[in-house]
Amino acid sequence: MGNEDEMHKEQLKEMTDIVDAEEKAEEERISIEADKRFKEEEGRTEKEKDPAEIEREEKFKSWVPKTSLGKDVLAGKIKSLSEVFRDGRKIMEPEIFDFLVRAPIIECLFIGQAKGKFGGGKRRAFRQTQKKTKEGNILTFGVMAVVGDGEGHVGIGYGRASETLPAREKAIRRAKLNLIEVPRGCASYDCSCSESHSIPLTVYGKCSSVRVKLIPAPQGTGLVIGDEMKKVLRAAGIRDIYSKCYGKVRTTFNTAKAVMAALSKVGGARI
Repeated sequence: MGNEDEMHKEQLKEMTDIVDAEEKAEEERISIEADKRFKEEEGRTEKEKDPAEIEREEKFKSWVPKTSLGKDVLAGKIKSLSEVFRDGRKIMEPEIFDFLVRAPIIECLFIGQAKGKFGGGKRRAFRQTQKKTKEGNILTFGVMAVVGDGEGHVGIGYGRASETLPAREKAIRRAKLNLIEVPRGCASYDCSCSESHSIPLTVYGKCSSVRVKLIPAPQGTGLVIGDEMKKVLRAAGIRDIYSKCYGKVRTTFNTAKAVMAALSKVGGARI
């Protein structure tokens, strides 16, 4: 009998140890999950940063704003371009656009032409000119760039330099400083939606001999305008529009300015 009692005691002790171990493991698991949940609720969870976001942070670490608007943007007081235009403030630093717009639209308009027989060269982004001097021919390249956020803000800029890349950078910089706000809406008789896919009224623009008329269009129409001008409208976030153009519209330089003049009148219209 004594041996059987001892065996029962040993078995009971083993079972108790196993149950205690399982309970301890369960408590540790619950504790870890609770701690993790509490950290997530408190916002202390370490998340992996996107490489693009890391590159963006490194880019703006060296930015020292010189204007009051730039200081407000860097401090987080202004979080969108709409707030800038609502307060009537002027953008004088291109970094403001880069900081506020995370997915910018940047394109170059084809204002130049490559050499070809009888004027048959292909269009290109760089317009080349040359000046005759005693030392020889001095080449200059001109570039017209368009930037926007696709949410109703767009700008164009023209830059000239002795090389192509500096001219492009200068054009993009000036485009960021020449931003305008374009109110979008739907005013077509064939469309009764309330989305912002077109312009709210018909507007006119003029530059030199080029005259442009922009007309609201229903959804699904697309951009009924020249290929180069589509870049300007896409950057502004306009998806549907009709247009009529008069004059020497093959001069892309003047046509782009006429389109921008028309878009600037959308925001200045008063009823």
